[in-house]
Amino acid sequence: MTRPTSRRTVLGALGAASLAGTALVAAPGTAHAAPPKDLRPGGAYDRLVAGRAAQDMFSGTVLIAHHGRPVLVCAHGMANKDQSIPNRPDTVFWLASITKTFTALAIAQLVQQGKLAFHDTLGAHLAGFPTEQASTVTVHQLLTHTSGVGRPAIGGGTPPGLDWNGFDEVMDGTLALIRQTPLQFTPGTRYAYSNDGFFVLGAIVAKVTGQSYFDYIRQHVFSPAGMTRTDFFSRAQVLANNAIARPYWTQRDGTRADFITSPYAPYTTGPAGGAYSTVTDLLAFARALTAGKLLDPAFVDVITSGKHALPPSQPPSQVEFYGYGYLNTILNNRRIVGHSGSGPGAANRLDIYPDLNWVSIVLSNYDTTINPIIELERNLVTR
Repeated sequence: MTRPTSRRTVLGALGAASLAGTALVAAPGTAHAAPPKDLRPGGAYDRLVAGRAAQDMFSGTVLIAHHGRPVLVCAHGMANKDQSIPNRPDTVFWLASITKTFTALAIAQLVQQGKLAFHDTLGAHLAGFPTEQASTVTVHQLLTHTSGVGRPAIGGGTPPGLDWNGFDEVMDGTLALIRQTPLQFTPGTRYAYSNDGFFVLGAIVAKVTGQSYFDYIRQHVFSPAGMTRTDFFSRAQVLANNAIARPYWTQRDGTRADFITSPYAPYTTGPAGGAYSTVTDLLAFARALTAGKLLDPAFVDVITSGKHALPPSQPPSQVEFYGYGYLNTILNNRRIVGHSGSGPGAANRLDIYPDLNWVSIVLSNYDTTINPIIELERNLVTR
């Protein structure tokens, strides 16, 4: 039996007054055509999301904005099934790998300030790595998943570090494991998605700035972007906070269980995937990023432009590249930048359309695929 679905469409309260003054918002006096009907409340996109929620195939919150103004915001499903708390437009979700956009941005901020360079080697900033890694792996390769650093993405047995109970302990323990792991391949010769590589980047941020990675991101990304409900939360903090959606991961028998209460939930997934946020905070991030409030526009172009060609994937596109912590997709001759985020009980997507002034955000506390939702959104925006 499908769980009751909660749905709210919120436009007026999230309207233009709070969103003005950025590059995604129209200049004063500039008129814009009305958003397509299929992207507005009751349109084809809204109906698809609601239909999947009614089948218990989606639980979460979506937001679509044009020129900085929300066109559609709706929430479905339950944030906490045990306590019958529905998802809402302001529900906080685990972002998983969307966190990588913040880590990459922090590196680019430090490059812009002249404190490090993309061609710097790993050993120029961090000690304790084998010479093979320290002298050959570059920041560029870490950002593009071409470094060969870290443990294979898929392994057997219980993940290490489940007994770590502090942000510093997670960072130090993960770095120790990475230092003991041989390179998977010669740096720069292939692409292999690496969460460990982004832990290394987080450690570089901490070393160069003298702050913890987490404090640096709070101070130099979340705060200037106006992301007031975004933070890095520990497992215990998630359990204690009813504003945060519980991640429901799919079991072998098709049922769903609360991942955060499982014995496999880590304290945090750190610089690779440990941030939590809302759809409105991610819209604020997209506005700040494209307006040059977080990074000079020239450097925004650097990190969001394609660096490594990726093979065909879903949802379909003409071409897809990985940049510096950002995916760069072209569909119907239009550019889309952002990132996905997935894990046990999480399926997320941030899509920014720089030349069309659209932003789409999907945050889900199910790990059921959201590709049909993303595919329709992209086709409606770019057609």
